[in-house]
Amino acid sequence: MGFLGYILPYGLILQAIAIVHFIWRRPDWYWLFVIIFFGPLGALIYIAVEVIPDATLLRSSFKVFPRRRRIHELEAVVFDNPSAGNLEELGALYLDDGSYSRAKECFDRAIASRSDSTDTFYRRALAEIELKEWTAAIADLERVVQADPKYDFYRALGLLAHAYAQTGQNEKAQAAFARVTAVSTSTEIQYYYAAFLASQKRDAEGREWLQRIQAKKRTMPSFQKRRERLWFRKAAGLSRQIAK
Repeated sequence: MGFLGYILPYGLILQAIAIVHFIWRRPDWYWLFVIIFFGPLGALIYIAVEVIPDATLLRSSFKVFPRRRRIHELEAVVFDNPSAGNLEELGALYLDDGSYSRAKECFDRAIASRSDSTDTFYRRALAEIELKEWTAAIADLERVVQADPKYDFYRALGLLAHAYAQTGQNEKAQAAFARVTAVSTSTEIQYYYAAFLASQKRDAEGREWLQRIQAKKRTMPSFQKRRERLWFRKAAGLSRQIAK
């Protein structure tokens, strides 16, 4: 019995696994053709190329239980000892867990206790961005960028430009985007800039930045491409929106 003879009995299972993963992660569309038209062999190829490497990115998913256990421990500690350090650690865990309101509350209390930690202001700004509290995020990010323009590999400056854009401060947004895109190749920031340009009806410039993102995707290593998949997807959606 050849190799295909071994995998054929499991063909539907392999195809089901491949299609579920495809719907969840949404890689390049040609993979759907491979899975459907090449049957079990196509599904096996997809699993080998896309599913197995993706498993390395799932490690963070398995950290959710230790993180929540640590959150419960710190909640008890903070009740008795609400020191700035304990509040900062708890706020960071809330931020990673997607509990943005709780994270912001912890950072508020930590900053009220001591206001010399740039990282705490930055993390509070991340929570405020998720909560769409743009004005508060701008105040925190301006403080961070003033202290260190390169903070988090220029992401603080890029997020400040994005926050300016969200509040209609277009001149400040343009100036900040010009600064950050001159030194950073972050796909996230490039997407934010393209979205800003599109919002200003500067479609040709927006398309140019979206094309840069697509060009980068073609030459990017597979592991990095998986990490950037969200921004590639957003860029493709924005491209379609501009085309209309």
